[in-house]
Amino acid sequence: MKKTLAVTALAFALAACLPENSAISSAHAEDVVTAAPRGLPDFASLVEKVGSAVVNISVNETVQSDDENPFGNDPFFELFRRFGLPGQGFPGQQPGVPRVRQGIGSGFIVSSDGYVLTNAHVVGSERTDVTIKLSDKREFKAKVVGIDRRTDVAVVKIDAKNLPTVAIGNPDSARVGEWVAAIGSPFGLEHTVTAGIISAKARRLPDENHVPFIQTDVAVNPGNSGGPLFDLNGRVIGVNSQIYSRSGGFMGISFAIPIDVAMKVKDQLVRHGHVQRGRLGIYIQEMSPELASSFGLDKPRGALVAQVEPDSAAERAGLKTGDVVLKVDGKEINESAELSRIVGDSQPGSKVRLEIWRDGKRREVTAVLDKLPTETAGQASLGGRDQDGALDKFGLSLRALDAREAARLRVQGGLLVEAVGGQAAKAGLRTGDIILALSSHPVSSPAQFRQLLDRAGKRFALLIQRGNSRIFVPVRLN
Repeated sequence: MKKTLAVTALAFALAACLPENSAISSAHAEDVVTAAPRGLPDFASLVEKVGSAVVNISVNETVQSDDENPFGNDPFFELFRRFGLPGQGFPGQQPGVPRVRQGIGSGFIVSSDGYVLTNAHVVGSERTDVTIKLSDKREFKAKVVGIDRRTDVAVVKIDAKNLPTVAIGNPDSARVGEWVAAIGSPFGLEHTVTAGIISAKARRLPDENHVPFIQTDVAVNPGNSGGPLFDLNGRVIGVNSQIYSRSGGFMGISFAIPIDVAMKVKDQLVRHGHVQRGRLGIYIQEMSPELASSFGLDKPRGALVAQVEPDSAAERAGLKTGDVVLKVDGKEINESAELSRIVGDSQPGSKVRLEIWRDGKRREVTAVLDKLPTETAGQASLGGRDQDGALDKFGLSLRALDAREAARLRVQGGLLVEAVGGQAAKAGLRTGDIILALSSHPVSSPAQFRQLLDRAGKRFALLIQRGNSRIFVPVRLN
């Protein structure tokens, strides 16, 4: 009994020593328990606020069965196409017999008079028969206003007024780790809501130079394509476009087109029916630490010019192979894809100021942009080659290109790598590569190449042509 009274007295004494707003009280304890639930996002309110502006899209298109895409707008085929898995066609389909492509997707209303934003791969083509279904079950036949395959954005129009619209957000202000939600029609299940967080920003995907994707872990499946990605304020910050999957279904990684990119495309599609983009006329390469050191830069930055096309805006501006573009109109280029996006967003005929790095010095040039065509022709590849000659101390057996080979490759000078080993092989050179320059110095004979090699020091870069591509290969000698 004495021990019990002593413990009770001690407890009262300690309580008396605590401040009135101490966390050790029943009221505050309840706050601690309920803090976590109160801090979770309210997706129910978000969906009530914005869900009516999200639409379901159905597409039909009559095509020949021997078209390149045997699955039409089927979202599974689009998934396979984008990640390199071949479509196998329909069993028993007779070649040359017309058939109807059918597909599903999502979209959202961006203006009250009926403009709807979605993915280009959902719509397919201008010939597609598109039906839009609203959240109130009304259905409309839609007109395809325009398609831009480079960004995978399309705009369709329905004949309706006073429609609910989404609010446009700012993807630049969104932070990695923030909550986001998607609304769409996965597998045709209309107005399905999924949620997650932003996993990464400005994600560059293979063969995608015009879109700095938002990566999320929001569940996105076939049929979600073209639907909106919302922040917690109910504003659209992206257009759900792609997933990475080995199974055909969601595996925790999805990608959305930033809404500012999509809206710029939308404005041009509505105004012109197509997108006009500026063109500089260069092939660029990402800077690695080895390449940065080879060109005398303190860190990897900018876009390395691997090739300048003849009679292009870049050639007229005086750009050369081996230049590093550091800034465009005062905006720094941290990775090469940024240069493609900035130039592509500029109108043909506009002037851009380029700050470049050449021979260890900064320079500034001005270019008047050309118009980017729909398609560009590829370069010719090299035919046969001789297999003789001994390796030099660097590990190369070289010979000069003859006039016929140089004309076929559209190059001046150049050395064919007939055999490779030693440090050259370690650097990544291959038999059949064409060496065009050592750093910024063009080469036309093995003797000249070896003279330049002797003066190059321990770090340098080789400009090579491999197949249809030109790249710089950084070299670090032991």
